[in-house]
Amino acid sequence: MRGLGTSSADEMIACFLSGELPSRRFGPDLRSRLAAAGQSERLLTHPDLSDAWANLARRDLLAATRGYGENRGLFENFPAGVTWTRAVLSPAEAAAVRYLDYSYWVELSGGSRRPADAAARVTAGLRAFDVSNEPFLDAARALTEGASFPPLVLVGVRQDDLVCLEGHLRLTAHALAGFPADVECLIGTAPDMGRWAR
Repeated sequence: MRGLGTSSADEMIACFLSGELPSRRFGPDLRSRLAAAGQSERLLTHPDLSDAWANLARRDLLAATRGYGENRGLFENFPAGVTWTRAVLSPAEAAAVRYLDYSYWVELSGGSRRPADAAARVTAGLRAFDVSNEPFLDAARALTEGASFPPLVLVGVRQDDLVCLEGHLRLTAHALAGFPADVECLIGTAPDMGRWAR
């Protein structure tokens, strides 16, 4: 793992939301909420972390959509006081990241929560809950054709035992492509992160 410097909750939130904006599942809700608030997508696509109002608007958006800071939804049991850093993982380190403990990702990976196992099952044509694998295959093709992805958001008690918080599709695409290169990420650690990152 190669550290790139310190980060912050504001940067994590911006990274998380920019990663979810293109999502077929989460993007429409984000766009709807932005439009209802009279805000542009630039709030997410071009975040200015020095703008306190914009940081608060993004924090409120992540709270509304995913329960951040409210101990609900995706962020139930997520600790306060997380230390955030920017880093690059080697292919082997990225392959060791686990999916979050959620039924879809457990099923896709055959119970292991490992992206390489999910990639093998996707390649074999197996689906989780009959959901199409095309988004994974499309993202893997884009990656092999030179596309760059937003950083993954990973968390754990320690930096050598990480669970994906945001970026599961991109992590799976890296696995389908055989982890051809280092993977940029934001890493959040906290002594009590084990309550969330099981």
